[in-house]
Amino acid sequence: MSRARQKLGEIGENLACEELRRRGYAILARRYRLRTGEIDIIARDGPTTVFVEVKARDGTDFGDGAESVTMRKRRRLAGVALDYLARHHLLDRPCRFDVVAIAVRQAGPDIEVFQNAFDVTGAFPLG
Repeated sequence: MSRARQKLGEIGENLACEELRRRGYAILARRYRLRTGEIDIIARDGPTTVFVEVKARDGTDFGDGAESVTMRKRRRLAGVALDYLARHHLLDRPCRFDVVAIAVRQAGPDIEVFQNAFDVTGAFPLG
């Protein structure tokens, strides 16, 4: 991964954390990593543990952030999330997967939060 792409990822994660805090989420962890994958942000929204994938893009190529997370990525996220829940004794608590899509533009970032973007099977809730 190029340094520019890493920097864009860092900027995106920082912007996502700011937006999530603004919406009342408590940030629990960032870049939770296992050999099998990584979750960008883990947060709490009320009683719910939220696993957040951040998609930051530079330029005008900006589509639906939830749909830009591939099935393979969703399955990996679910596995890493299960590990986090087990290690922190949270298996009996509600959880969900959100996606934060950020278009970094000269005029300022455009941030969208897709709550409950997909379920543990990797499927989109509404289709």
